[in-house]
Amino acid sequence: MTTTKPSNARQIGKLMCTVTEQVLWSPSHNQLICRVGSGQATYHRFDPGTGQHQITYGAKMIEAKYRPETAGGWLSGREIQQRGYFDGELSPLNLLAHTCCHEFAHLLQHNASQRFRGSVHNRHFYRILDDLHTSGRAKATRTTLADLAERQGLALSPEGFELPELTGDRSCWAIGDAVAFATGRGEKRGEILRVNRKTCTVRGTGFSRGVRYRVPMQLLRKTAA
Repeated sequence: MTTTKPSNARQIGKLMCTVTEQVLWSPSHNQLICRVGSGQATYHRFDPGTGQHQITYGAKMIEAKYRPETAGGWLSGREIQQRGYFDGELSPLNLLAHTCCHEFAHLLQHNASQRFRGSVHNRHFYRILDDLHTSGRAKATRTTLADLAERQGLALSPEGFELPELTGDRSCWAIGDAVAFATGRGEKRGEILRVNRKTCTVRGTGFSRGVRYRVPMQLLRKTAA
C-alpha cells in the first residue's frame, strides 16, 4: 500500500498550491494565497477587508488520502464515486487533484455570491464543480500534479484502491470491540460502550480519549485492541 511521510505530505501540498495557482486560478478571480497547513483542516476562506482568497491544504489530510481506511471519510472521495469524477476511481492522485478542484470551486462559488450560511455544498457549488470536470480543467489539474510529483520523485500513485468493506449488521458488534471509523477530518479510534439499534456508542481512545461518539454501524470497522 502506498503511504507518504509527513515531510512528503507537505511537499505534495506545495505542489497542490502550485497546480491551483497555475491551472485553476487567474487574476480575474481576485488575489489568492495558497498554503499548506500542519493539521487536517482543508478549506477556502475570503477576507473582505483585503479582497483576498486563501486556500489551505492540510498535510494530515494529504496523508489520509493515501490510505483506503482513512480516505473514505472525506467528502472528496464520496464526490468522486457518486458523481463519476475521474471515472469514479479512488486513488491518491485522483483524490488530491479533486481536492484542488473542490476548494477552488468554493472560491468561484464565493465570487458568484452563491455561498450562504448553512448552505455551502449546494446546487450552485456542484454546478461549478461539475463544470471544472466536464471542461477538462480537472483533468489538466490531475495531469499537472502527477507531472510535478514525478519530477520531484514524490510518490503520488494513480492506481485505484477499494475502500474497506463496512457492515451495518448489529450482530457483528459487541461491547468492548476495538473499532475505527472515518470522519471528515481523518480517522477516529475507540471502544464500543453500547450497541444500539442502528448505531454504536464509542468511547474514544488514543488522541480521541475522553470523547464519546454515536456512530452508524456501517461506518465502523474492527481493529486490533
